Amino acid sequence: IISLSNLLDNAIKYTPAGGTVSVILEEGAEEISFRVSDTGAGIPTRELPRIFERFYRVDKARSHESGSTGLGLSIAKHVVEKHGGRIEVKSFLGKGSTFTIHLPKNTQP
Repeated sequence: IISLSNLLDNAIKYTPAGGTVSVILEEGAEEISFRVSDTGAGIPTRELPRIFERFYRVDKARSHESGSTGLGLSIAKHVVEKHGGRIEVKSFLGKGSTFTIHLPKNTQP
């Protein structure tokens, strides 16, 4: 839940008024996926490899205004991986971002 909450908080925080934030749950044969999409500013391609690093912030000036510490995505990734999952991001400048959490289904009774 904390990982999904972090992604949703970021989507809301960085999507301007009148924009859209959506959450989609998909169930596959072996995994469950949570997709959080927004119509925010997007993340520059050169920044994408670093966004899951602790304390890394894409927009340093705006992050200080919002009180961001740069830990949310790092925590989200860590928690997802501890549960045997993975997290992916697709982002386009001026169009927004989509983060997807993939978690394996629990096969134990």
